[in-house]
Amino acid sequence: MERITISIDEELAAEFDQLITNRGYKNRSEAIRDLVRSHLEAAQANNVQDGHCVANLSYVYNHHERDLAERLTTLQHDQHDLTVATMHAHLDHDNCLESVILRGSTAAVRAFANALTAESGVRHGQLNLVTVDISGGHDHHHGYIPRGKVRTHVHMRPKT
Repeated sequence: MERITISIDEELAAEFDQLITNRGYKNRSEAIRDLVRSHLEAAQANNVQDGHCVANLSYVYNHHERDLAERLTTLQHDQHDLTVATMHAHLDHDNCLESVILRGSTAAVRAFANALTAESGVRHGQLNLVTVDISGGHDHHHGYIPRGKVRTHVHMRPKT
């Protein structure tokens, strides 16, 4: 294990210590290792364009914006092969939060997320993308399947 020494101001150190307490870390080193890992994974995911992924796209929009809800729904229907599920929540009289679960090629998911968040009236768009390895196309059972029926599917395993 390599030792790294850093210097930060007292206010930032106090805020970091509060984060450590709130998240249940045992010490600063454990928390810093997680932060570095998380940052490296995010940087790597941002550079990946090929392969497959699963993702969550979250965004806030004003539902009074002219035809925006219809445009967003149309975008999702146009990419129905990427869209797994959508959750919609009303934040107040004007604003809604949507969270869209996506899966597919990384390039297609990014293009969809960029198109959706670029719509006029969409704010606070955030894509959380996890690259995956795909295996499958083979037959096996996960529970009751009627006799004589075969169910083929793929597995998506997060890359480590």
